[in-house]
Amino acid sequence: MVNPYEKCPVYESEKYLLRLVEASDAPDLLSVYSDEKAVPFFNSDNCHGDDFHYTSLERMQSAIEFWQFSYQNKYFVRWAIIDKNTHHAIGTIELFNRKAEDYFNNCGLLRLDLKSDYEQADSIFEILNLITFPAFDLFGCRMIATKVPGFASERITAVEKLGFTASEEKLIGGDDQKIYTDYYVLQR
Repeated sequence: MVNPYEKCPVYESEKYLLRLVEASDAPDLLSVYSDEKAVPFFNSDNCHGDDFHYTSLERMQSAIEFWQFSYQNKYFVRWAIIDKNTHHAIGTIELFNRKAEDYFNNCGLLRLDLKSDYEQADSIFEILNLITFPAFDLFGCRMIATKVPGFASERITAVEKLGFTASEEKLIGGDDQKIYTDYYVLQR
């Protein structure tokens, strides 16, 4: 089994490339994280109040530095999503095996942050199809979960096409015991 923290795998389709986020992605990712239409789709559950709405290059660079620190310390992997036609980063995917005392224990928690122009079922499906199934072995988890708010109809279409189903289970925050909802799960 490949350890993603020793060598981060790269995934590629006809249109997209997923690779470990790099400092040089900051200008491209600023256009994602400053996109006010995209921010409501981001999963900031259990992220200490960060809403991931960044409006300065310095703040974006700081976020990337934290993501790289987290990778080096084996907290999570954050891939940049590259549009192969434009050669620009158009979002990120975060994945890790969540250890908790709730239903989402030993769960690959997947966060997808995407520029609003790409918030379309076909694009979401193609991107998630690259990483979802390898994630089971990559992170040694029994299921994959991703947050999909009820208003995110394009995401719902994409994740259901991948086999995810809406879960009634609640994710309980580790620090504050806050309850989070709107998760879709895919069992191994």
